[in-house]
Amino acid sequence: MTGADFVFEYEVPVRFRDIDAMGHAHHSLPLVYIEEARAAFWREVTGRSDLDSIDYVLKKISVEYHSRILFPGSVRVGLRVSHVGKTSFALAYELRNAGGEIVATAETVQVMFDYQAGQPKAVPEGIRERFGRM
Repeated sequence: MTGADFVFEYEVPVRFRDIDAMGHAHHSLPLVYIEEARAAFWREVTGRSDLDSIDYVLKKISVEYHSRILFPGSVRVGLRVSHVGKTSFALAYELRNAGGEIVATAETVQVMFDYQAGQPKAVPEGIRERFGRM
């Protein structure tokens, strides 16, 4: 990773089932690797591990592919908070193979969501503070 830029790292194995007919991980798989890292990051930020602790929805995702993801291997996902708004936050990602080569970069935007009210809600102050310390 690139040092202090990425405050959280998560390693994801490249599974045999991830490989497509072209001999590399299908283009949709970085989305899964990012999701696994984001879920682990959220558990760390909130200190909770149940599904009810995920009180945001994904608004936007963009991925830029740099290199093929091969099997066998793993992908190390670096993650950092790149923006915090009133009801949303953005995360930046860098995915590297075991050799340290960047295979993809990405950004997601999440909106805090009150599922009972069916509408966005403010980023809780405690989470905002945790983001600020990272």
